[in-house]
Amino acid sequence: MAGQSGWWTKRWVRMPLGVIATGAASLLAFHAGQDIAQVAFGSGAAEAAPAMVPPPKPVPAVAQKPVDGPFVVKSILPINEPIRFGKFYWDETRAPASGKLVVTVDLTARVISVFRDGHEIGAAAILKGYGEKPTPTGIFPITQKDADHVSNIYDAPMPWMMRLTNDGVSIHGSKVEKGYATNGCIGVPDAFAEKLFRIASLGDKVIVTDGKTMQVGDPILAGEHAG
Repeated sequence: MAGQSGWWTKRWVRMPLGVIATGAASLLAFHAGQDIAQVAFGSGAAEAAPAMVPPPKPVPAVAQKPVDGPFVVKSILPINEPIRFGKFYWDETRAPASGKLVVTVDLTARVISVFRDGHEIGAAAILKGYGEKPTPTGIFPITQKDADHVSNIYDAPMPWMMRLTNDGVSIHGSKVEKGYATNGCIGVPDAFAEKLFRIASLGDKVIVTDGKTMQVGDPILAGEHAG
């Protein structure tokens, strides 16, 4: 449930993930950037090595990042401006019509991203919890869905609710405006919540981090969670 939090006044900014280093608090939204390889060429003539000196050993090639699998970042939405509160992006044209779904949330950047088969299809600014009601970090499966949920603790509507924890932390539609916060939940615009609700299934993973960034080719889920 969103509540008034007047002390918070900072404006959130979202930029491509490859541009800002891990831990940058102004990162928007959790987007993946592309690595830039730089090759330096020397100048001058090389001298012949003495006959008794063995030739240098070849340098092993650097392994490339994996680019396959449903939980590897394959593409990101072309968002080149900050995501303002209440606004979101949704474009499924780069992704297959079906595939594994995973949701990421960066609390530092206050951004949520939705990936299908490694392709980002949705992104939005979020509300999060503060103080005594912080939004927890970790990997959470969606355990319940209720389009018309009402909080039994705060007696407040939580439309398009997708539960993440037993104590009520969930993703749900909210009034995403500057100066508001939640009681630990992840508040997103109602229209965005509805779109996610309709394609998400019970058991789909939601990864909540605090300042982690990713690039194209990076794993979204690894190890046992990628199964």
